[in-house]
Amino acid sequence: MQGYILNINLVKDEDLIVTILTPKKIKTLYRFYGARHSTIQLGYQLDFASIASNSSNIPQLREVLHLASSWLHNNRRFFIWQQFIKLLFTHLKDVQELDTFYFLLLEKMNHKFEKQNPKRVVVESYIEILNHEGRVHNDFICFICEEEIEDQTTLARALLPAHSCCVMGKEIKKEKIQKLFKTNSTLFLEDDEVDYIWQIIQLGF
Repeated sequence: MQGYILNINLVKDEDLIVTILTPKKIKTLYRFYGARHSTIQLGYQLDFASIASNSSNIPQLREVLHLASSWLHNNRRFFIWQQFIKLLFTHLKDVQELDTFYFLLLEKMNHKFEKQNPKRVVVESYIEILNHEGRVHNDFICFICEEEIEDQTTLARALLPAHSCCVMGKEIKKEKIQKLFKTNSTLFLEDDEVDYIWQIIQLGF
């Protein structure tokens, strides 16, 4: 079975409770002496086995193999990856069963992180999640004053459009955000605009 580590909690001295996103479930597993093993890190992709435990309600994490990607050695890329994984864990923490969308999205992101700008990959993937969940606000009505946004927009948490006079933040042309929501592509955005959207994404889903 394969999955991505969404969260790690230390229990006792060196044991771990590990939360793993698999194609159809989020599994919570117990790993004895897991803190000793470098293969168990936040964001890592694993091949593993889930074994029922005789002494606990939590299955054991066994036969762990880290499916390493070459970009993991790039500290900047790995840091951004882990930040996104933390956000995704918080977003999905009350879910046990889910469709394959989220696992396949991480698979696609993992591939793209090799050569593409990681912040752009995260922004595009975040939009994909909002679209999948039906949460993209593309009517461009300011969520504060409920008036239409004409030319420039700023963004709040979950990329809610707003007037800059209603929500303090960087202004971006409305047509750029419209195109972002429609195409899931950041090709037409400047780097500083991508940086700004990445900052908003870090507020959560």
